[in-house]
Amino acid sequence: MRDLKRVVERSDTPAGVWFDRTSLAAILVSVIAFSVETLPTLSPDVRQMLWWVEVATMAIFTIEYVLRLFVADSPRRFALSFFGIIDLIAILPFYLSLGVDLRSVRVLRVLRLLRIFQVGRYMEALERLQRAGRMVREELVLFIVVSLALIYLSAVGVYYFEHNTQPEQFASVFHSLWWAVVTLTTVGYGDVYPVTLGGRLFTFVVLFLGLGIVAIPTGLIASSLSKVREGKTEE
Repeated sequence: MRDLKRVVERSDTPAGVWFDRTSLAAILVSVIAFSVETLPTLSPDVRQMLWWVEVATMAIFTIEYVLRLFVADSPRRFALSFFGIIDLIAILPFYLSLGVDLRSVRVLRVLRLLRIFQVGRYMEALERLQRAGRMVREELVLFIVVSLALIYLSAVGVYYFEHNTQPEQFASVFHSLWWAVVTLTTVGYGDVYPVTLGGRLFTFVVLFLGLGIVAIPTGLIASSLSKVREGKTEE
């Protein structure tokens, strides 16, 4: 029992490494197969092959889930944990639609994509990213609040500049919010744009603010990640 627990929950043995690698490979194969399934020109033979790939990966995920429940100190706690719930939701749609005509629940098959979150179990980088996020949590919250305020003010500003000239595109502040979001995020789809001189000058200012919206959180996360890495190196 103790040896099995070490294989399933740790990666400090050859068997544990292979257990993790097998699970990770099954996740990647499953996600790729799911994506290939969406191609409209697949032949029946290919679809049949993908079905058997799904059966094989489902068998691996099911065995892994049962083993983790079996070796857990508290099976109930594992079942209710984040990864326990993800593991269960990832395999449940397969069994719900197996051998039963449950067309109404086929939409649940999309939940198979949640398997990709299991990759985080094997990535130390995820833990570093979480620690970095906690370090700048207050700054990020403040930044989000300021960004939302800027989006609203931008929508109000372009509405007053463009409403009379383009009453359909900028019919209200709510209609203008779309323009404000795509402009401040520097996406600029070009489906809605100002045509007045005042509106264009206002857009120039908003675009400069948008550069800050993109750069500030990136800089905060990068700086905190650097500090986390330095602290880990010192340890």
